[in-house]
Amino acid sequence: MGSETKRSSVRAAAFAALLVALAWQPIFGQTDQPEADYVVGSQDVLTITSYDQADLTGKFTVETDGTFTFPLIGRFRAGGLTLRKLEEVIKGRLKDDGYFKNPQITVSVEQYRSQKVFIIGEVRTPGTYPVSGNMNLVEALAKAGSTLPTANGEVVIVHSASGRPTGPTLPAQADAEHVVRVDLRELQNGALGNNTPLRDGDTIFVPRAESIYVHGQVKNPGAYPLQQRQTTVLQALSLAGGVSERGSTGRIKIVRIVNGETKELRAKLTDLVQPNDTIVVPERFL
Repeated sequence: MGSETKRSSVRAAAFAALLVALAWQPIFGQTDQPEADYVVGSQDVLTITSYDQADLTGKFTVETDGTFTFPLIGRFRAGGLTLRKLEEVIKGRLKDDGYFKNPQITVSVEQYRSQKVFIIGEVRTPGTYPVSGNMNLVEALAKAGSTLPTANGEVVIVHSASGRPTGPTLPAQADAEHVVRVDLRELQNGALGNNTPLRDGDTIFVPRAESIYVHGQVKNPGAYPLQQRQTTVLQALSLAGGVSERGSTGRIKIVRIVNGETKELRAKLTDLVQPNDTIVVPERFL
């Protein structure tokens, strides 16, 4: 395994650990009971607990029409209600029908099945994932096994415009007002304001990083993903293991395509590279 492969694996493992840690931290401004605002939908499995009569406690699946049957009350509509509102409705029905003066009922979600997000691109396990409570970006990426070393350091979130899409929506297919771009490196460095809340039907797209190519007198010539927007020639050389003993840093060239034409540019170590650049390190004079 090459040095860059090892470094990429270490970075990926560290970021995966960060995702797991951050997934348990609340977003700024998030309430202490985010689940209470979850909107119930079809196929969700609810746990309803009665502290007045134990045999009213149980698990209940919301049918495709948004209804379910509860003892003493019968069938009623739960789809579209928040958990807090659903508790109020059940308490009200039990009180109005004369079963209890002050019924004590709690409602929670046993299994989230009605709402989902789509995670695609450079993640370990792309796919469709249920929206669990007040889900955020970090939690979603953690569910997908974290990003791959080939990811470009940015995540694009496409919010559902209206209704529920039947599948993922790519950024090019959405209006700009529904697209949010998140810099993962800023998030990794503690910018939790980037930990975007998600909603039903969102698509989380992790693009593949474009490549740069390092050739000549370096220890590990080859193609490398450009994971940072502001990458210098020196940083690019470090991806390739650094300049070899026979290499010269004084006459480095960048081969770049400009308006369809190939140009050779003299480069300093502090110059920024661009996607698809080829960096050539010459042999030093003896």
